[in-house]
Amino acid sequence: MPEKEFENCLFSCHNYPAWVESPEGSGKYHMRYDFDMLVPREATSCVKYDLRGKIFGRHDVIPMWVADMDFRTPDFILEAIRRRLQHEMLGYTFIADTFYDVIINWNAKRHGWKTKREWISFSPGVVPALNLLVMSLTQPGDKILVQPPVYFPFFSAVKNHGRSLIFNPLKYEQGQYHMDFSHLVSCLNDRVSMVILCNPHNPTGNVWEKEVLMQLAKLCMERNIIMLSDEIHSDLVYPGHKHIPLASLSGEIADMTVTCMAPSKTFNLAGMSTSYLIIPNPEIRNKYEAMLERVHVGAGNIFGFTALEAAYNEGEEWLEQLMEYLEGNLRFLTDFLSSEIPLIKAVKPAATYMVWLDCRELGLDSKSLREFIIGKAGLGLSDGPLFGEEGEGFQRINIACPRSLLEKALCQLRDAVNERG
Repeated sequence: MPEKEFENCLFSCHNYPAWVESPEGSGKYHMRYDFDMLVPREATSCVKYDLRGKIFGRHDVIPMWVADMDFRTPDFILEAIRRRLQHEMLGYTFIADTFYDVIINWNAKRHGWKTKREWISFSPGVVPALNLLVMSLTQPGDKILVQPPVYFPFFSAVKNHGRSLIFNPLKYEQGQYHMDFSHLVSCLNDRVSMVILCNPHNPTGNVWEKEVLMQLAKLCMERNIIMLSDEIHSDLVYPGHKHIPLASLSGEIADMTVTCMAPSKTFNLAGMSTSYLIIPNPEIRNKYEAMLERVHVGAGNIFGFTALEAAYNEGEEWLEQLMEYLEGNLRFLTDFLSSEIPLIKAVKPAATYMVWLDCRELGLDSKSLREFIIGKAGLGLSDGPLFGEEGEGFQRINIACPRSLLEKALCQLRDAVNERG
C-alpha cells in the first residue's frame, strides 16, 4: 500500500514497533521472528483468501474473519515436517507415546494443570469433537445450553443432531461481558443435560475467572450436567490475565468435564486437522472413543502429529513473541478506534486475536452494516449475528496479521465512516 494513502492517518504502525524486553533487562531488542512479513496466500486453496468472492461477493476485500493467522507457520514446525518427509513412506500410522508426553508437559508448564496419559483422546478438530460429543453423550431431544454471543459452530453441533438449544446470553455491561447466573439457574432447571462453555470466550475475548468457573461448575454438578469446555484459545492470553482450565479446579469438576484443546490457533496449524480432548472420567471417555471409532475419524495424520509435537516441544519462544506482537496490534487497534473512529468501540479482549467490535453507534441494521463493511470499507469481517441475535450491531475482526495490513484495513474503515458523514 503506497505511503501516501495513509497521509491523513494520525496513527502509524511504525509507532508500534516490534520490540521486546531483553531477558537480562539491558534494554530492548528486535524479535527473532518476523511477524511484519506479508506472505501471499492467494492460489493456495486458502479459505481466508481464495474464497473471498464466494463469501463476500467480491475478491478484493481484506479478509479478517476466519480464525487463522497471516503469519508464517513457525520454522521449527515446517522443519520437523520436512524431516519426516525424508522418510518416503506415508502409510498407516498410530499415535506415538511422544504425542501424549508433549501434551502433558505443555499443559503442566503453560497452565499448571497436571493431566494423565489415559485422559487424552485424539480428535480431527475441536468442531468435529463437539459434534461427536453431543452424539455420544446426549440423546435426541436433550437440551444443551450455550452462552451467546458465542462461536457459532456450537449451534450446529446441537441442532444438527436433533438436540435442542437453550440460550443463556451473556450480559453486556460497561463494555464487558459477564455470565448471567440468575438466568442460568432458571435454564438449568429445565432438564438441560449438557453445557458448552467457551473459555477463553470467542468472540468476546473473556478469560473466565476462577470464581465464575466454580459457580458454573457447582450449578452443573448439582444437576449432573456434563460440561464441554472449548479451550482452543487457551494459549493466547494477554498479560495480566491467566487461563484456568475448568477441569483443573477439582477432581469432582474434572469428572464432569470434557476439555477441548489444540495447537491449531496458537501455531497457525488449522490445516493439519489435529486436536485432542482431555477426559478424566473413563465412562465419558469410553463413550466418546466408541463414537470416534464408529465413524472412523480417529486415525489422524502423520503430519498433524509431527506438527503438534514440534509446536509443543519448541514453541514457547515463538509464542511469547507472538503475544508481544498481538498485544501491539491490539493497542494499535484500540488507539486507532478511539482517535479516528470513535463511533466503533472495541470490546477489549483478555485473550485471542479475535476482537469484538461494537458498531451500533453507526445506526445501521444488520443487513446494512454488513453491506457497509464489505461494500464501502472493503473488509471481510465475521458478521455479528452469526454468533447469535446478541451479535446484532457487532462485527468480529481478526488482528493476527502484519501491522501494516491492520493499518490499511483500519484506514479503509475510517474513510468509509467519514464518507457517511
